[in-house]
Amino acid sequence: MSVITDSAAQFEFVVDVLIIGGGACGLTAALAASDGGAQVLVLERDKVPLGTTAMSTGLIPAAATRIQREAGIEDDAELFANDLLRKSKGTADADYVRSVCTEATETIDWLSEKHSVPFSLFEAGGALPGHSRSRLHGTPSRTGEELIASLLSAAENAGADVMTSALVSDLIADGSGRVTGVVIDRPDGSQERVGCCTLVLATCGFAGNAQMVADNIPELAGIMAHTHPGATGDALRWGVALGAESADLGSYQGHGNVAAGHGLLLSWLSVSEGGFQVSAHGERFSDESRGYSEQAVDVGAQPDGFAWTIYDARIDEIMSEISEYRELRNARAMVQADTIEELAVAIRVPIEALTQTMADIEKLAQSGEADGFGRIFHADKVLKAPFFAAKVNPALFHTQGGLVVDQNARVIGLDDDPLPNLFAGGGAARGLSGAGASGYVAGNGLMSATTLGKLAGRAAASQALAENSESAS
Repeated sequence: MSVITDSAAQFEFVVDVLIIGGGACGLTAALAASDGGAQVLVLERDKVPLGTTAMSTGLIPAAATRIQREAGIEDDAELFANDLLRKSKGTADADYVRSVCTEATETIDWLSEKHSVPFSLFEAGGALPGHSRSRLHGTPSRTGEELIASLLSAAENAGADVMTSALVSDLIADGSGRVTGVVIDRPDGSQERVGCCTLVLATCGFAGNAQMVADNIPELAGIMAHTHPGATGDALRWGVALGAESADLGSYQGHGNVAAGHGLLLSWLSVSEGGFQVSAHGERFSDESRGYSEQAVDVGAQPDGFAWTIYDARIDEIMSEISEYRELRNARAMVQADTIEELAVAIRVPIEALTQTMADIEKLAQSGEADGFGRIFHADKVLKAPFFAAKVNPALFHTQGGLVVDQNARVIGLDDDPLPNLFAGGGAARGLSGAGASGYVAGNGLMSATTLGKLAGRAAASQALAENSESAS
């Protein structure tokens, strides 16, 4: 995976806008570029477009959308941006965050109204850490696969071409750093060279590259990577080789709630609605309310690297809206018991420890005081029988650092000027979380993926058509 400098490169064909990656970012970019009148080709390494999007719940946050207003929820982009900046503890780029939050409103409205992506509001999402309002939008089944299918259908209807089983091995650039095309490896061992006027990097990040994770996120070195096989950092390496600036490479979305033995995510609503986590000793070990990303490190530090997430029937019912949770139910990934004592026996933790943990939580909820970790429990959300428990592992989902981009998703060079014709979004671009894990809130990744994809597609199409017109005159 390299950048080849070849000013005289020849190509089988040339397109206006070439997009590497067929996830939410790439398909949204394709829609926007097609809307702009450009000839578009998406290159996807898999047989079917999936990406990390398909591994998610497909929920995208945005403030003041038509859907949110119709639900009677008062929200705005400034409030949303302030939520994100507060969650990142001030480490995120404030102008960048505000710009993306503002654009995200139009992104959801555009996708739903112009391209018929069937969004509805996931109202329970307002309870998730970092969100002060219900602003998560998702397709009916609340799965990333359904979101991808909707975006793929829309992109194809808009006239964008999607080439699958097309692994990009190298970029080709001229002496000025302008990308002129790519080399594609095909399953039969053959190669193709496709030229472009503009290029959009819409690939995954580097969560699947163990060495890059160890170098940039040492606290998660060796932890399970719950990510797409394509998350190897190719876009970041290509961009840096072309002279791009990168930022926040230590930022990531971790998760402390992956159902052990199932590889499926147990929604953090299991905790944010009043549940908690205990170690194999039946004792809590952190402030779970900070967020699920930060919790990955703490869960990994427990004996044998796992925890038990404990919740109740009320929370079980709330989570039943989520397809992935229904799969876990069907797989019987959780234990149910009528008393805390029976639950302790069922999950093989010390009865005295777990009953004391529950008693302490009930006392804290009545007093309104924070516990020793800093968490405040609320009396209206204290768990009641029957109780549920699921064994969970920590995981690294995706990285949030990447190439620095401007308000049009143009990749910025080390000299602070945009590179000639390179755009980025999704896992290829810098995210909204600032430094480390604390800045991630639910949907951050998909919001930046779709919004930067939209901006990249529009700007790439505009540049390509302008250059084509200039060449023809």
